[in-house]
Amino acid sequence: MAHTQTTPPPANRLQGRRIVITGAASGIGRATAELFAAEGAALTLMDLNNEGLQQLARTTGAFAFEADITDEASVERAVQQGAAAMGGIDGVVNAAGVLLRGSVLEVGLKEWRRVLDINITGTYLVVRCCLPWLKQVPGSTIVNLGSAQSLLPNAPNRTAYATSKGGVLNLTRALAAELAPDIRANTVCPGLVETPMTEEIRGNVNNYALRRLGQPLEVARSILFLTTSESSYVTGAALAVDGGRSFH
Repeated sequence: MAHTQTTPPPANRLQGRRIVITGAASGIGRATAELFAAEGAALTLMDLNNEGLQQLARTTGAFAFEADITDEASVERAVQQGAAAMGGIDGVVNAAGVLLRGSVLEVGLKEWRRVLDINITGTYLVVRCCLPWLKQVPGSTIVNLGSAQSLLPNAPNRTAYATSKGGVLNLTRALAAELAPDIRANTVCPGLVETPMTEEIRGNVNNYALRRLGQPLEVARSILFLTTSESSYVTGAALAVDGGRSFH
């Protein structure tokens, strides 16, 4: 069933904020960048898809840097340039990730390591490189993208992906404990969302109470909430934005 999302007039809830967003060229990362720009944030966008990234930068006024989040030097360079351009960093959204299908016997060690390297280690590297700036601003925020698989890893042939996204959830909780009280860290756990990454796996939505796929903007709005002061008493949380999949 189709579901149309409309965006209300911006309320400038991120005016003065300086935020790094990874995976910004498409999907949830792109929707988040567009929403955050409308809410007044200064943005540094990172992605391997440089063409899509630069197009988005032109429409949002953001700073954009092609970067491989599994390469520490690449991340460090993009973060340094972004911080210099924005005058600092006080928010991070880790939306970059990869989906892999395959049973345990089908997924080899190379593919297993690639999924963990992008989804867990990439998230860790971006946070680690941004921390010197985040620590300068009390109230800074980190939002990492987990998955419904972080909460209920019961889909067949998703063992590597579910393991990686479970790791993102616990990484975020550990960060929340370590960085409190000055920095808040939370996880958004989307269900199946209409993005380029999910084109090959869309199908039966009977496991979803709402009986439909999610839209990138619906997830972006949850990320916005966890980035604003409206969620000032929320840290270490796992917010399911999954149409009811994790309980249905």
